[in-house]
Amino acid sequence: MSFNPFCQKPGKAENLFMDWKELAPKPYDKNEVSPYTKARIILMNGTEYEAVWHGHQTQRMCGDNDVRRELAFIRKSEQQQQKMIAALKPADETQLETTIAYEQLAVDLTAFMAQRSKDKHVKAALDFALLEDFDHLYRYAELLENDSDIHAEKLVGRYTEIMPGRPTIAHHRHPMDEVKQPLDGKTADFATLLDTHIITAAEQQTMNYYMNLGAFYKNDYGRKLYTEIGMVEEQHVTQYGSLIPVDSTPSESCLMHEYVECYLYYSMYEDESDPLVKKIWERCLDQEIIHLHKAAELLRKTDKKDWREVIPNGDFPELVKLGSNIEYVRKVLAKTVNNTADRESYVNINKLPKSADFFSYQRKVNTSNVNNVASHKITQDYMNRHGKDYRFETGVNPVKDLRDRQTDNTSLGRLPTA
Repeated sequence: MSFNPFCQKPGKAENLFMDWKELAPKPYDKNEVSPYTKARIILMNGTEYEAVWHGHQTQRMCGDNDVRRELAFIRKSEQQQQKMIAALKPADETQLETTIAYEQLAVDLTAFMAQRSKDKHVKAALDFALLEDFDHLYRYAELLENDSDIHAEKLVGRYTEIMPGRPTIAHHRHPMDEVKQPLDGKTADFATLLDTHIITAAEQQTMNYYMNLGAFYKNDYGRKLYTEIGMVEEQHVTQYGSLIPVDSTPSESCLMHEYVECYLYYSMYEDESDPLVKKIWERCLDQEIIHLHKAAELLRKTDKKDWREVIPNGDFPELVKLGSNIEYVRKVLAKTVNNTADRESYVNINKLPKSADFFSYQRKVNTSNVNNVASHKITQDYMNRHGKDYRFETGVNPVKDLRDRQTDNTSLGRLPTA
């Protein structure tokens, strides 16, 4: 049955705000919770962060204080939602345990979107970053086992494999190669259009988490890994953000942001297995419907437009559903492990000219000694101590060169002829 948030009667705006008790819900039990409940919480935390930050940026481009007050009203409610969702994380869940959940979300959300994308350029971007987040999960899992004696396969519920992808050392690219062609907002497939907003917010949340918490890790070993992977997340945010259409007015963009939030909360509600968290998604959906109708009013006031001129059909497309994507990830890994970015395209490293910016940037950041690169050093040191790396595999790695469990591969996707 279709759901159109524009056709829902919004609640009273004065009932939006919550008291301090409501902003401190009972956290989940990290030993009992579904890994996808954790992933949904991270996704919606990032979605609310994006909503708040977009509201601040829009205010700074507007001189009408009546409009700015409306934005501040919505933003205060978004801030409360973000605080409530963030409070679901328990105090006894460590920074690194949460990081594993971030990377599982990145893998399975990206794989879900790639499989439904109807735009070949968006699909290529999703498949490309998928293999990088997949490898990040592998590197963080080794750090977790090494520092805490916790096996990440338990944290991911064995729904997501933990093994090498495109090696993280190969992810470091010149910024000129991260910018892609934006979608045409008038002709793009609507679900794909929504996905560009959603994945940008999700990756931005990951980037912010690593930016802000990386330096607080308990040892220098981990701090360096967060720094390295945090730089890759900056690339992912640039890549995905550049896919978003650029032909929207500030009010149109606000409307789209509120619609995306309604769509995601409805998706999370339908997908959620935890009854307490499910109630939070339901409450946030009701609040977002109020936000959406206020954004539609703002659009009429500032642009003299009806919401249908921005979103012709308000019915939700296929809902976002998080789950295992093991076979799809394996297929992408087998076909594209050697790819890198080249301006708006993705090419096999063997077809990249020697004069490409990728090679000069690699020489600059990785220098001549790959042993100094944190992602490689953590893995190789782990192999040396334990005789082999840490993995959770359902079968042999689909890439022959990634099957050696005693030597970390630093060539795939980085060096020609690898």
